[in-house]
Amino acid sequence: MNRSFLVGRFLTSHAGAFRYRNRTIGDIEHLSPEILEDRFHRRALRFHAARQRYSLSMQLALSLALLVIIGAFNLDFRPRNSVPLAASAQEVVTVQEIIQTRQIVKPPPPPRPPVPIEVPDDLVLEEDDLDLDASLDLTTTLLPTGPPPPDEEDESLEDPFEIFEFVEEMPSIIGGQAALIAALEYPIVARRAGLDGTVIVQVVIGPDGMPSEPAVVRSAHEILDEAAVDAVMQLQFNPGRQRGRAVRVYLAIPVRFRLT
Repeated sequence: MNRSFLVGRFLTSHAGAFRYRNRTIGDIEHLSPEILEDRFHRRALRFHAARQRYSLSMQLALSLALLVIIGAFNLDFRPRNSVPLAASAQEVVTVQEIIQTRQIVKPPPPPRPPVPIEVPDDLVLEEDDLDLDASLDLTTTLLPTGPPPPDEEDESLEDPFEIFEFVEEMPSIIGGQAALIAALEYPIVARRAGLDGTVIVQVVIGPDGMPSEPAVVRSAHEILDEAAVDAVMQLQFNPGRQRGRAVRVYLAIPVRFRLT
């Protein structure tokens, strides 16, 4: 091995130790470069030998630990007086398929017709006496039977302010969904904030087809709720009808706001 290489490596690894070691000026001045180089060379050799011994001792320790682990796994920890377990004979269950038998039951014969009884021709049957001389009183008024005709029903009993939830003919938007989209305005603040969702507005459709009493059943946001109510209140509807008469009906209208 090159001597200068060992000296440089030793100086690099022990630079800190020589930097802080107390030495006098007289100890360094009387040493020649050859002596210093020889000392550094011997220390480098001792360091190299100590490093090899450390590596060898580590290998021996690892080998010993590995042997101990292998020996521990190979040890037999079973009890010496072990009682053999006798395996019991398994019960064999045989499954036998039983074919279901069908009993053909013949239907009973039809009953015999009764024997006709002969009636003599001279037998006279009993007759009811009819009173043909009875008088008919035409002055009495006959009461009508059956339900009254629909035109004669008392419409005054029906409450004109009653609000129906379901009728025979539910209200519908004049113009359909296109009219709702045309009346709807997406708020700029909600669009910039990224707000969307579905608002369900419930209104009362009167006999004239105009909405009233708006209420938000399902809310998405306060800004979107106001825009949905404003759009629904601008629509016109075909009124709901019950038995052919226009009545007041509850109607829930979903208004969907979706960002594109």
